Amino acid sequence: MIQNSSKYSQLIKAEAKRLGFISCGISKAEFLEQEAPRLENWLNNNMHGETAYMENHFDKRLDPTLLVPDSKSVISLLLNYFPSEMQTSETYKISKYAYGADYHFVIKEKLKQLMDFISAEIGDVHGRAFVDSAPVLDKAWAAKSGLGWIGKHSNLLTKQLGSFYFIAELIVDLDLEYDTPVTDHCGSCTACIDACPTNAIVGDKVVDGSKCISYFTIELKNEIPISQKGNFKDWMFGCDICQDVCPWNRFSKPHNEPLFNPNPEMLSMSKKDWEEITEEVFQKIFKNSAVKRTKFSGLTRNINFLKD
Repeated sequence: MIQNSSKYSQLIKAEAKRLGFISCGISKAEFLEQEAPRLENWLNNNMHGETAYMENHFDKRLDPTLLVPDSKSVISLLLNYFPSEMQTSETYKISKYAYGADYHFVIKEKLKQLMDFISAEIGDVHGRAFVDSAPVLDKAWAAKSGLGWIGKHSNLLTKQLGSFYFIAELIVDLDLEYDTPVTDHCGSCTACIDACPTNAIVGDKVVDGSKCISYFTIELKNEIPISQKGNFKDWMFGCDICQDVCPWNRFSKPHNEPLFNPNPEMLSMSKKDWEEITEEVFQKIFKNSAVKRTKFSGLTRNINFLKD
């Protein structure tokens, strides 16, 4: 069986690469012992703000065998989203992950193909695909699977590509060969902590979500607190500041997924264009985009908040 585990793991990793994932790592499906106190403290300190869903399924977040009965392995995958073209510098900004089509749909399709491949090549394997849409601690699993280390900004970092990629998982009832974690390479650098304009990075690898610009511009449904006026540095949907300043992201390379390419119109829009955006233009530019999460009303709220 051990021989098969190694063979199956190599097969899966080769197919993941063929499907466009930049890397694939595998770890044993088991209780995340180190993460339990961290998650509990984070929730107890209300660092999730109004995202009440983070309080749900505490046990399932820490134990994949509760999500997928009889699961043996967590297959973690990374998909690059770093764009080749950016918005103009003097405009209201959108987080780079939301430039193109909604990643949930793009990755779900790739995971389905990978699961079909596993069933066809290996046999009767049961599992579930996860893309940031269920109680799974993506970054913890990716780190456990040796795909990178958790940086001080709490994002997964790799020496080769930095942090501009999505993380997804297949949790399966198949014994595989497990990878080992890599070492932390942040050292004494505090660039991300120093650059955060809302002081959301409150400790090493601890982000107070309720202070994060991404939280205010996407998750918060009520009015943005006036105390935050002037802190958002023109970010109207999400925020990339802690990633943009990270030295490891100088190694980021543009993705090769056509579905992640932005609408050219979006890249050239000025502040004035955004301030005058109509619902019709919003629907056209963000037709299949993750920006739709905030709705037209949410985006215009954010733009009005940013206006002088």
